[in-house]
Amino acid sequence: MTVTEYGKQLFVTETSIPGLVVFDLPVHGDARGWFKENWQREKMTALGLADFGPVQNNISFNDAVGTTRGIHAEPWDKWVSVATGRIFGAWVDLREGPSFGAVFTTELDPSRAIFVPRGVGNSYQTLEPDTAYTYLVNDHWSPDAAYSFLNLADETAAIDWPIPLSDVEISPKDLAHPRLAEVIPIPPKKILVLGANGQLGRALRAEYGDAPHVEYTDRTELDITAPGLADARRWRDYGTIINAAAYTKVDAAETPEGRREAWAGNVAGVAALARVATANGITLVHVSSDYVFDGTLGRPYREDDPVAPLGVYGQTKAAADAAVATVPRHYIVRTSWVIGEGNNFARTMASLAERGINPKVVDDQTGRLTFTDDIARGIRHLLETGAPCGTYNLTGTGDPQTWADIARQVFELTGHDPARITGVTTDEYFATATTPIAPRPRNSVLDLSKIEGTGWQSAASAEKLVTYGGRVTS
Repeated sequence: MTVTEYGKQLFVTETSIPGLVVFDLPVHGDARGWFKENWQREKMTALGLADFGPVQNNISFNDAVGTTRGIHAEPWDKWVSVATGRIFGAWVDLREGPSFGAVFTTELDPSRAIFVPRGVGNSYQTLEPDTAYTYLVNDHWSPDAAYSFLNLADETAAIDWPIPLSDVEISPKDLAHPRLAEVIPIPPKKILVLGANGQLGRALRAEYGDAPHVEYTDRTELDITAPGLADARRWRDYGTIINAAAYTKVDAAETPEGRREAWAGNVAGVAALARVATANGITLVHVSSDYVFDGTLGRPYREDDPVAPLGVYGQTKAAADAAVATVPRHYIVRTSWVIGEGNNFARTMASLAERGINPKVVDDQTGRLTFTDDIARGIRHLLETGAPCGTYNLTGTGDPQTWADIARQVFELTGHDPARITGVTTDEYFATATTPIAPRPRNSVLDLSKIEGTGWQSAASAEKLVTYGGRVTS
């Protein structure tokens, strides 16, 4: 390395392959030698590099000029640099998608490094003797991992090797790799949907469909409260876990048995998920509730308002939020008054109307309906737009309503007289209850400014109920 390469500023250069980024590194040297910060998490993530969590450091020492290795695409990210010597590097995108087959080449010496995202094929040719090629990776080698390979001489990639491949040392394995037309692309990391048979789970199924990288499971297949969760999957193959499962029996949670079940499913299980996500660099999406608030605030609740749950269910959801917030990459999606396929408030009101029953409905709780298909679309929006991690309120929009307002709207939509609804207070409604009743927040209106700032727009609750009206009796 020449003296003129000393003293460069830390600098980032994007490449023609998405996510493949070259870094110029400051190297400090004198007559004794040189020093550099080969990997500095705080500085490099500040420049936009993913906090990829390396777990292993490897070094490949190459004796002779012209040693050529690759093209290997592994299911993990790499931080590649040169400790001594110089290489010509070639990278080929072997991931599923529009950039499949894209090629980037450059030289690396101790003053340059490159971040190689999962699924991008990596190869190099040494240009100086005694070259030490180093790389940090964020997973341990596994025989069960999915790899992909490309022949160094592939005509489509058409890499212009400085030294002809006929004149260099290549392993028999590398010589036998397939051409691009025969390469099996590396799929994206998996998305695991928990609670896939519940109301939100079914909406997520409809949203993601049969995409091969999306896996759906329920408690019979994966119980997050059971021992052994950490070894239940090869978790490094997963990029996202969407937790659509929860204990939601608000009143039953006030009983001794229900309290135990609520804390097991909503807290202990979620805490175990959080540990798995943290250990494996997974994005954890968790669905929370307006019940984490006491409902006494005179305005819509923001994401940063202090939680103050009134009952056991709300306490477990608040505790789960705290556990999920420890995961480096997380989304807590806080919602309220959920309506989805299956039993729900709208269908109950439609059934009462059809049977000639004139119900008493609570009119001192205020909020907005949220439809499960909107929650599913909102979750996908946060993930695919790369919105900053954190907590987001996600409900329907429009003027807040009471439960009695919504009941009257359902009666009207189904051709019945809305005047048949009698509004009562929460205390009046539950006055004759013989089993424990959970306290309800009176104000469940959530401020949507934060998620709307990401470009998301929910449907208006009242208008969505109109389009949903044809299904409330089905």
